[in-house]
Amino acid sequence: MKKRTDRFPRVGLIGNPEKPAFRAVIQQAARLVARSGRAVWSDTATTRFTDLQCRTAGDAAALIRKVDLLLVFGGDGTMLRAARDTAGSRTPILGINIGGLGFLTAVSASDLVAALKQVWAGNFRPESRALIEAAGRAGGKPFRHLALNDFVVSRGGVPRLVELEVGVDGQPLTRYRADGLIVSSPTGSTAYSLAAGGAIIAPTAEVFELTPICAHTLSNRSLILPFGSKIGIKVINPRPAVVLSGDGQTLNELAQGDTVTIRRSRHSVRLLHLAGGTFFDTLRAKLDWSGATV
Repeated sequence: MKKRTDRFPRVGLIGNPEKPAFRAVIQQAARLVARSGRAVWSDTATTRFTDLQCRTAGDAAALIRKVDLLLVFGGDGTMLRAARDTAGSRTPILGINIGGLGFLTAVSASDLVAALKQVWAGNFRPESRALIEAAGRAGGKPFRHLALNDFVVSRGGVPRLVELEVGVDGQPLTRYRADGLIVSSPTGSTAYSLAAGGAIIAPTAEVFELTPICAHTLSNRSLILPFGSKIGIKVINPRPAVVLSGDGQTLNELAQGDTVTIRRSRHSVRLLHLAGGTFFDTLRAKLDWSGATV
């Protein structure tokens, strides 16, 4: 029989120091990992904020290469950042939720002890989530970005509609006059796209979702496209300024005539889920779906 420490012998800890409970929860996790006989690793920033006495790697990208399992403490924003920073790694990530809604974080901080016992016992399943990428030119300079949830092309701080010409695989689709357009991965369907009226998509579905934000034409609705599609978005209006953001982070300012191409990335991230929980369980819990009463 294998020793328990043969499963994930090196465990990395990384988190969001802006969360009030961050320090105490990470210190607790470090003690639990060490007591199980596993080596504790952390990135430099987390080690500094928590005063951990452990092995240290510079950042998330360096840390993921040193460990067999990465525990990420925070909310979905922290998970999204970790996913981008570790894109392409086969090391699984388990999200520990500290406050907030947390669709990507599989475990509540209050359930940490029980959750780690399940992980050590092998009661989990890994799930691969594809990232998406946006490429183009802004201000004459090329750019390429990764996201797990979505890319958004939208107006800046000026409350005016923007006009975007959209094509799919080189064929024209339509022109949107709206506050913006969300291009979401399956994972991101429960994020900004949901708030803008988009559909909820199972994260294992192989599709993109295009959701206009406050479209001026009532017939403009969310559109589901194959995940192999290449989506081209061209800025038509000269003003106001148009902004490209990814996973909620501002990336580039786009001018009239600039084009962004969004496609599935060759990179993915592996998320760990505890046995027994499903995506539909998460929906019921996070969205407070109680169902019908008879």
